[in-house]
Amino acid sequence: MPKNSKKFSLSSVSNETLWLETRKMMIIIIGAVLNAVSLNFFLIPANVFASGFTGLAQLLSNILSEFTPFFLSTGILLIVLNIPAFILGWLKVGKMFTIYSIVSVGFTTLFLSIIPIMELSSDILLNAVFGGVIVGVGVGFTLKWGASTGGMDIIAMVLSRMHDKPVGIYFFSMNAVIIGTASLLFGWEEGLYTLVALYVSTRVIDSIHTRYEKLTAMIVTKKSEEVKQAIHERLVRGITIVPARGAFTNENKEMLIIVITRYELFELERIIHKVDPHAFTNIVETAGIFGFFRKEQ
Repeated sequence: MPKNSKKFSLSSVSNETLWLETRKMMIIIIGAVLNAVSLNFFLIPANVFASGFTGLAQLLSNILSEFTPFFLSTGILLIVLNIPAFILGWLKVGKMFTIYSIVSVGFTTLFLSIIPIMELSSDILLNAVFGGVIVGVGVGFTLKWGASTGGMDIIAMVLSRMHDKPVGIYFFSMNAVIIGTASLLFGWEEGLYTLVALYVSTRVIDSIHTRYEKLTAMIVTKKSEEVKQAIHERLVRGITIVPARGAFTNENKEMLIIVITRYELFELERIIHKVDPHAFTNIVETAGIFGFFRKEQ
C-alpha cells in the first residue's frame, strides 16, 4: 500500500509539472502572437516603433530599406540582435528562463512572417495606443510566467534584480535611444508617437508583471532541508526556519518563512510542488520590509 501510494504521489507531481510547463508554453505562444499582431496591424503600418529589441529591429529594418540597397525583415533582425542577450540571460538569469525566451523570440519571428502587415486605422495615435497596449499585455504575461520576449527584457530583468526596481523603468530608460534615433531619421512626429506607444506598453507591463510587489511565503513541511536547498538553488533569497507542530497529528515539522517578489512566486510554487507536494504554504502580501532582503551571490 505505501509503495502504491508513493507511485501515485510521484505520478501526480509529474502530471502537475507537465501541466504547468504546458500552460507556460501556451502563455509564451500567446504573447508571441500578441507581439506580432501589435507590430503588423498597428505599429509597422503607422511607422511607430515598439519597445525593446523588437523596436530596435524595426528601426534597423527601416534604416536599411530607406538608406541602403539592402533589406532585412524585422523578424530576422530580431533573432540576430537577441543572440548576445541570450548569452547574458544564460549566465545571469537562468537556463530555463533563457530557453523559454529563445522559444518566445522564435515564435514571434514565425508569427511576424505569417501574419500579414495590414493597416486597420489611418489614425497614428490610435495605432500607437492600441499597439502599445497589445505589446504590453504580451510582454507582461510572458514575464510574469518566468520567460521573456528576449533582448531588453533580459537586460531589464538583470538590472531589476540588481536594484529591486520595476522592470518598466528600465524599459523606458533604454528605449530613449530608439525614440531619439526615430525622431532624427524619420521626423519628430514619429518619435513622439513612439514615445506614446512606449509609455503605454511600460505601464501595462508594470501593472501585469508587478515584480516590485513583495509577498511572504510560510511553508510548513517535513522536508525543510530539501525545500531550503531547492529554493537556494533557484532563488536568491534568505530563509528563516522556525519549529512547528501539527495541531491534529502532533507531528513535528518546520516552517520556512521567505519574502519574495510576485515575479518569483511562480518559481517558488514549482519548487514546492516538486520537492514536497504535501507541504502547506500560506502566501500573504507584504506591506513593507526592513533590513536585509536581497541575498547577493
